[in-house]
Amino acid sequence: MFRLKLTLLLLCLLTGFHFIAAQNLQPGFDKDEYHELMLISVRTATDSIYMKQFSAPKKFTMVYQSEPIGLDNSWDLWVNEDKQAVISLRGTTVKAESWLANFYAAMVPATGELRLSKDEKFTYRLADHPKAAVHVGWLLSLAYLSKEIMPKIDTCYEKGIRDFYLMGHSQGAAINYLLTSYLLHLQKEGKLPADMKFKTYCSAGPKPGNLFYAYDFESITKDGWAFNVVNTADWVPEVPISIQTLHDFNAVNPFANADRVIKKQRFPKNLVARHIFNKLDKPTRKAQRNYEKYLGKMTSKIILKFLPDFEPPAYFSSNHYVRTGQTIVLVADANYYKQFPNQSEKIFCHHVHDAYLFLLDNYQK
Repeated sequence: MFRLKLTLLLLCLLTGFHFIAAQNLQPGFDKDEYHELMLISVRTATDSIYMKQFSAPKKFTMVYQSEPIGLDNSWDLWVNEDKQAVISLRGTTVKAESWLANFYAAMVPATGELRLSKDEKFTYRLADHPKAAVHVGWLLSLAYLSKEIMPKIDTCYEKGIRDFYLMGHSQGAAINYLLTSYLLHLQKEGKLPADMKFKTYCSAGPKPGNLFYAYDFESITKDGWAFNVVNTADWVPEVPISIQTLHDFNAVNPFANADRVIKKQRFPKNLVARHIFNKLDKPTRKAQRNYEKYLGKMTSKIILKFLPDFEPPAYFSSNHYVRTGQTIVLVADANYYKQFPNQSEKIFCHHVHDAYLFLLDNYQK
């Protein structure tokens, strides 16, 4: 009898331990986790024909799917039996306003506010560094999505949910970077409960901000809490185009005193040095100004056709976009190209979910 009781006790302890472990969100890249989230992302796309190519998620059930909001943005809420939730953000759609969110590619400070109307503003902190800056179009998308996401997070918490996966593919990944920063900084300020955990998967995502934003993101998600999953054949993670000027460096750098050093040179060395320096410096500054002019000020005028109450902000004078987060590289090899050959007429042939899932099957750390 004693042995039977001891055996039952051990079974209960082992079962209980397994149950508790299953409930807790764990750091580190997990292939099965990412695979499940990709199947969720497929359904976030709201394309019934596209959806039929993939199996259904096994562990999570959708409990909410939003209507289009902002620049044709949308998101889902999924939950499982272990009281875990997934916030899944939709990528670019065929609508013009969705593409405008991508092309509205000027930068704004990573801390500040967006005026959605005269009576409504979105206040945000996405990084602490004063030189951190992010993509304004995706920030605007976040501003509208947050109106629904934040109340749903509160509701989940009231129901005992503490663990949240944050998922986005393509444009959804770009916004997901900013959502992650937004939530973690709210938590840092004591505006979200400290026992909430967030684990982020940005899949096929473009570059969300500059180097100082990337530093902050990588710091607050360190130790395996956020991943940037990239197919090496996919061009989307290579955009937006990055322009680095001398103003994008830290305050202490070898170029800061270039003017003084050039002036100390004897004639005609000073003229030659000045000529070379200007040839290298001026083109990047001119390119950055043009970038801000066309993909900032001019694009904002088109944005106003869809969001007439939006008040375009002052832009941050930089377009030094960088790859952000701990990167999981899915290498496109010869076997991959047999299944997904380059097709110039199909620019997203390496960007779709099935291309990523194909490479995931053979991924090894």
